[in-house]
This record gives sequence, C-alpha cells and structure tokens, in this order.
Amino acid sequence: MAVKIRLRRMGKKKAPIYRIIVADSRSPRDGKCIEEIGTYNPNTDPSEFKVNEALAKKWLSNGAQPTEVVSKIFKAAGIEK
Repeated sequence: MAVKIRLRRMGKKKAPIYRIIVADSRSPRDGKCIEEIGTYNPNTDPSEFKVNEALAKKWLSNGAQPTEVVSKIFKAAGIEK
C-alpha cells in the first residue's frame, strides 16, 4: 500500500480551504483518509498553514510520500524529509 501526504479540498465554491491528510494513494481526493495532520488556506495573503510537526515527521519516517504542494508547505514550516 503506497501512502501519500496530500491535500483534501474543503470549503465553498471558489473559496477552497485544504486539509493536509495521510491517505492511500488509490483513494479518491476527498475520500477516506488515515489521519489529518494539518490545514492550508490559500485565500489569505500570505497563505496560512498549520502542520502538526510530530505527526508529519512520523509519517515521513514511515515512508509516506508528500505531493509537490505539500512538500513546499513542509519546507516553509521547516519540516525536512
């Protein structure tokens, strides 16, 4: 089972808010997830994000692969692989 750290879209039409989740790579974008580890709001200036560092590091050490956007958020938060 390939595990990914990716975004789940929430919020209203044309005003998205995302949750950073850990999910199986085969599950749909807004489908079942294993665990929620943070949030990301691109609507504010500058963009806001909150990440639980302990959970993120735990999943990265267990082999979960972040998507491109999530890896950029992790770099901004100071979480390195």
